[in-house]
Amino acid sequence: MPRNSKKSLLGDQFRKCQPKLRMIANSTTKVNTVRAEQCGSIAVTNQTLLEQTPMVRGDESVPFKRSELSRSAKKFGKLKEVPANVYANVFIETLDSSAQKGKFPGEKARKTNLVTARVPLSKLKTIASSDNVMHIELGEPLATPTPIISADKVGPPSPTLRRFGSAQQHGGGAGVLIGIIDVQGFDFSHPDFLDERGRTRFVRIWDQGAPEGFSRPSPQGDTQFAYGAEFHDTHLNAAMAASPKMKIPAYELERQSQMAAGSHGTHVASIAAGKRGVCPKAKIAGVLISLPSADLDRRSSFYDSTRIADAVDYLVKLADELGLRLSINVSLGTNGHAHDGSSAVSRWIDAAMSAPGRCICVAAGNAGQEVAAFEGDSGYVMGRIHTSGTVPSRDLIKDVEWLVVGNGLMDLSENELEIWYGPQDRFAVSVRMPGSDKWIGPIEPRQFIENRQLSDSTFLSVYNELYHPSNGANYISVYLSPFLSEQGVVGVPAGRWTVRLHGREVRDGKFHGWIERDDPRALGRVGEKEAWRFPSFFSESSNVDDSSVSSLACGHRVISVANLDEAVERINITSSQGPTRDNRFKPDTAAPGTKIVAAKGFAGPKDLWVAMTGTSMASPFVTGVAGLMLSVQPKLTAAQIEGIIIRTARPLPGDSFKWLNHAGFGRIDPNACIREAAMINEREDKT
Repeated sequence: MPRNSKKSLLGDQFRKCQPKLRMIANSTTKVNTVRAEQCGSIAVTNQTLLEQTPMVRGDESVPFKRSELSRSAKKFGKLKEVPANVYANVFIETLDSSAQKGKFPGEKARKTNLVTARVPLSKLKTIASSDNVMHIELGEPLATPTPIISADKVGPPSPTLRRFGSAQQHGGGAGVLIGIIDVQGFDFSHPDFLDERGRTRFVRIWDQGAPEGFSRPSPQGDTQFAYGAEFHDTHLNAAMAASPKMKIPAYELERQSQMAAGSHGTHVASIAAGKRGVCPKAKIAGVLISLPSADLDRRSSFYDSTRIADAVDYLVKLADELGLRLSINVSLGTNGHAHDGSSAVSRWIDAAMSAPGRCICVAAGNAGQEVAAFEGDSGYVMGRIHTSGTVPSRDLIKDVEWLVVGNGLMDLSENELEIWYGPQDRFAVSVRMPGSDKWIGPIEPRQFIENRQLSDSTFLSVYNELYHPSNGANYISVYLSPFLSEQGVVGVPAGRWTVRLHGREVRDGKFHGWIERDDPRALGRVGEKEAWRFPSFFSESSNVDDSSVSSLACGHRVISVANLDEAVERINITSSQGPTRDNRFKPDTAAPGTKIVAAKGFAGPKDLWVAMTGTSMASPFVTGVAGLMLSVQPKLTAAQIEGIIIRTARPLPGDSFKWLNHAGFGRIDPNACIREAAMINEREDKT
C-alpha cells in the first residue's frame, strides 16, 4: 500500500472536514442513498432517487440478488463529482462569532462560533473554502434507546411527590417547564398528564419528523425550526374534547409521526412531570426526534445531534416566551467524538445553559455490562464500547481487538472506531482483517486511506489526524463499510479485526477508543446468511470497563445520571460508567431507574402503565428534582443545580462520599436538594 495519503475529491481544503464527512462526500450518490438508512445526519430529498435505489434488505421486497458477490466484483472507479442530491446536517466551527448571519449555504442557527447547517454535499467545498471556517463535522448519530421493558402487568405507581415534603415547600414544579427531548411519541391525553380540569399539561409538542403536510405546520417565526409539525395545547385539548363524540383517541385526531405503543417519550415524561411523577404542577413540552423504524423513512430523515441542538434552543425560546424556568431531559445518546465535552453539540448545550433558570439532564447510557450475567446473556455486546491503554515507548506497539458479528449472520452496518490520544504523541496505525496475516498500513500521522476496496469488495477507510480543532487532541478513525449496490451486497467480514498502534514518538502514550453503537435490526436473508445491522464490540481482553458514559452526557453543564436499582441499593449492571476522557466526574449522581412504573403511551384506556429499566428512566427523575429546585429558586444556574445535587447526594451502602465511576457521588436526595436551593434563596433575601 502506498504510504502517501491519496488526494480527496474536494482537494486540500477538504481537510477542514471531519474524516467521516470526507468519506461520505467521496462516495457515489447511490451508495450514500443506501447509507442514509443508517446514518442519522445524511438524508436524500430526491424522491426519484429513493425509488430507484433499493434498500439494503435481503427479502423479496427489493431487487437485490440473493447471493453474495464474488471476490472478483468490479471495483468502483474514481468519483467525478460530489453528490448534489444528498444532504448532510453539519456543525461549522468558525474563527469568530461575528461573521454575517446566513453566510453559509443551508445555515440554520448560530451559537458562539458554531453554526448548524443543512447542506447538499456538493456545497461542502464552498463552505470549506471560507477563510472563516476552521472545521466542519457531521451531526453525531442518535441511537434508539434500549430500556428493558417488563412484560408484567402493573398498576399505577404511588405519586412520587409524596416523598418530598409538602407542596408549600416546592410548589410541585409550578412555574417550571419540563422539556422532554425523546422518541416514539407523546401520549398527551394519558390520564397522568391531565390537570384538575381534565386538560393536558402539554403546552407544545414539536414533532421534528413530521413530513410537510402531514399534520400541523412547523413552528413559526424562526428558520431554525422550520421543519416538522408543532402542536399547541389548544390543538391537543380540542382533540381531547372531540374524542368521546368521534369515538377516536385524541392522539389519532392530532397525529404525530411516531406513536409507538408503550412509547419511550411518554414514559420518560411521566416520570419527570406526570401527575404521579416528580413535578406534577409543571407545564410540559415535548420535542420528538425523528427516529423512524421504517428504513425508507430513515433515508429521507435526520436523527442526529444537530436536531438535539435545535430541540434545546426551541425549549429555551418557549420557556422564555411563557415566562417559565426550564428543566430539560435527554434520554438519548451517542458514542461519537472524544467523550470530553468538546463535541459541537456539547458546546452548544453548554452555551444554552449559561443563563440562570435553566438545567439539562442526560442519561449516562446503558453500556455498563462487560460480561454475560447468566448463560445465554448477550447484554455485554452493547457494553463493550470502550478501550484504553498505553503505547509504552517509541517503536513499540499496542493491539486493539475489534469484533464483528459472525455465526451465520451478515453485518450490513457501517462500523466506526475512534481512537483519541494526546497531542504530544505520534502514533501510526495498521489494520488486519479477520483470518489474514497481512496488515494494511501503517498509516502515518497526517495520512489516510479512503474507501479502499478490499478483496471481498467491502471498504476500509482509515484517517490519522493531528490536533482536532475542538480539543487539540490527536485522533484515528477507522471505518468498516459493507459493499452496497444493485448487483448485490457484501457484509463487513465477520471475526476479529485488529487495529495496531505503532509508537512513533511517545511522551505520554495513553489512548482511549470508542465504537459508535448501531441499532440491532434484522434485515432478512441474503443467500445462506441472516442480514443484520448489528453493533460491533471490543474483545474481552481489549474492552476496558470504564469511560462508557454517552458522549452527550459528558458536557460541562450537563447533569449525567446513572441507573440505581432501589430494591437492592446498587447500580444496575447495564449503567454506563465514567470518567470522561479528560478525567472529569461523570456520571454526577444516581437515581431510581430499574423497573420504574410510569405511563404507557398509545396503548388504550385499559393498559395505562408499564415498567421499564435503564438510565433513560433515571435521568427524568433528576430532571424533575431540578424542576422542583427551580420552583423554589428561579435564579439557579445549571452549574449551581449540579453543585447542589453533588453536595447533597447520599452514598450507597458500603460506599464513601468519594466519586465512583458507576454511581457518581451517590444517589440523589430530593429533599436535601430542595432545602439547599431554598437556603440559597434565604441567603439572597437576607443580603
